[in-house]
Amino acid sequence: MLQQRTLKSLTRAVGVGVHSGQKVELTLRPAPPDAGIVFRRVDLPTPVEIKVDAYAVCDTRLATTISPGGDPGGAKVQTIEHLLSAASGLGLDNLYVDITAEEVPILDGSAASFVFLLQSAGIALQNAPRRFLRVLKSVEIREGEGAGLKWARLDPFHGYTLNFEIEFDHPAVNATGQQVLFDMGSGLYKREIARARTFGFTKDVEMMRSRGLGLGGSMDNVVVIDDYKVLNAEGLRYDDEIVKHKILDAIGDMHVLGHPLLAAYHAFKSGHALNNKLLRKLLAEPSAYEIVTFDDETLAPRGFAELAPAW
Repeated sequence: MLQQRTLKSLTRAVGVGVHSGQKVELTLRPAPPDAGIVFRRVDLPTPVEIKVDAYAVCDTRLATTISPGGDPGGAKVQTIEHLLSAASGLGLDNLYVDITAEEVPILDGSAASFVFLLQSAGIALQNAPRRFLRVLKSVEIREGEGAGLKWARLDPFHGYTLNFEIEFDHPAVNATGQQVLFDMGSGLYKREIARARTFGFTKDVEMMRSRGLGLGGSMDNVVVIDDYKVLNAEGLRYDDEIVKHKILDAIGDMHVLGHPLLAAYHAFKSGHALNNKLLRKLLAEPSAYEIVTFDDETLAPRGFAELAPAW
């Protein structure tokens, strides 16, 4: 049986939220089978639990934010996508996340620090089958037209691949790779995707800060790009770090489903909002998917039965 996974022990981190600039403490704890990933706002007078699912998403401006039932006036946790991406990359199904503010810490701007934290706690197999969401027919969301066109699609596939293409029409970004196809069954998430950092343009900084966003951003946790070049002294971690971060985000956004996916994800200029609309369209069509388990591990897609190797 392909088993569900959680942590062996708890682990902690302290950082700042990239948008709020607030100091935040994060405690990652084991959770029982079928619990899913549950955030707990332990800083509130009465702690509030928010289980991750597609309908809990209440805001997608520059990050994925969840609240109980997706209530925009409820207790929130924002910028969950990098932690969820790491959980997906390691095949984690069940996790409690205690948090002392409303934003997950940005740490180094990628998912690598979360991968390190989760692996430091250890991965434990649980006596329950992993429940995959298998896409049975293609589902697509398209918005805009001409130069403004963007789209995202899920196709049936025995495995999980992500194909993302960007188009920023910017000299620094144009000089990097614009498209990446990544296979989640390859076992290369940590090496090929996890280290890709979030990015931002200097021309957007004033607008963001006037809206109370980006207050915790710096060159320690963001790839900063001016009108012509990358400003970070160390440059890019990958030649195609920009598009790889978009795949990192998409992996986190898709993990909001609460189940690992069996599908081929394709996207052109997509983002958090379009990704969530895609999931909601999928869930609104019961004939488009099914939940499956693998009693015989050999029937699972290549690479899905193995635990991610330690660092």
